[in-house]
Amino acid sequence: MRILKTHPILGLVNSYIGDSPQPANISYIWNFGSLLGCCLIIQIITGVTLAMHYTPSVDLAFISVEHIIRDVEYGWLIRYLHANVASFFFIFVYLHIGRGLYYGSYKSPRTLLWAIGVIILIVIIATAFMGYVLPYGQMSLWGATVITNLISAIPWVGGDLVEFIWGGFSVNNATLNRFFSLHFVLPFILAALVVIHLLTLHEHGSNNPLGVTGNADRLPMAPNFIFKDLVTIFLFLLVLAIFVMYAPNIIGHSDNYIPANPIQTPASIVPEWYLLPFYAILRSIPNKLLGVIAMFASLLILLAIPVIDRSRMRGSQFRPLNRFIFWVLARN
Repeated sequence: MRILKTHPILGLVNSYIGDSPQPANISYIWNFGSLLGCCLIIQIITGVTLAMHYTPSVDLAFISVEHIIRDVEYGWLIRYLHANVASFFFIFVYLHIGRGLYYGSYKSPRTLLWAIGVIILIVIIATAFMGYVLPYGQMSLWGATVITNLISAIPWVGGDLVEFIWGGFSVNNATLNRFFSLHFVLPFILAALVVIHLLTLHEHGSNNPLGVTGNADRLPMAPNFIFKDLVTIFLFLLVLAIFVMYAPNIIGHSDNYIPANPIQTPASIVPEWYLLPFYAILRSIPNKLLGVIAMFASLLILLAIPVIDRSRMRGSQFRPLNRFIFWVLARN
């Protein structure tokens, strides 16, 4: 269609989606980007819809979530879609990062692309944590209390920072309003970062399993790779439908179906499964400050990998020792 080439806006979109040259040998594990885009769209649509019915108040938050499930038409579907897609979002993010680590996608000339991706990961984690607090069940309240209290480990100013975040001396209405506002805004900031991520990707193109620059052996995005992306997107939607329809609470915590009670502590305080690796790092170190430093360092170390890896060879596929270390890390 000629208009796709000549129109100022459609032409730009076509250059990124239709005619964008991709390496001919990329496999299905290069599809996580499109899956993440699909997840982000679902999360924004369902999140905005849920925000229309949610009340950020310690007295009404839990009731408003139950109202959404019971009284709003298809509210149960919207709520469970939002909750379950969040888990799939993190599965795809971790696999996307793992693929980048294995195939050396962080090496030049894609260092900036990798750095933007790490920033996106940090924003996703912050957004997910704030969203977990909003239902205001037992786990939401005590999870928010424990995690925000980590900031008190910062010498001299930590206690004041915690009270500033809470808007008081404990998790209260001000905290819930702040978390709700940020949880609503951050996905749009995330979408802007994703656009920047795609613009940076377009500059040098995707990496490939061989780790070579194959400018002479590339295929247009449409229809070859768009069809390949659609295969995994439809498979994801099928699996998602099974979870939402038959086991919507399998990844949730039963304590979060109990209204928040600041007097009664749950038997165990754990975050959602996708934040457990960072929580495990935190709890493995007895010293509170060192644990917090280690937890944040586990994220920021990703920014240092392009500097640490001095090998001329891109990726682990042709480096047996590096490949062994990668799989040990992945297994742990």
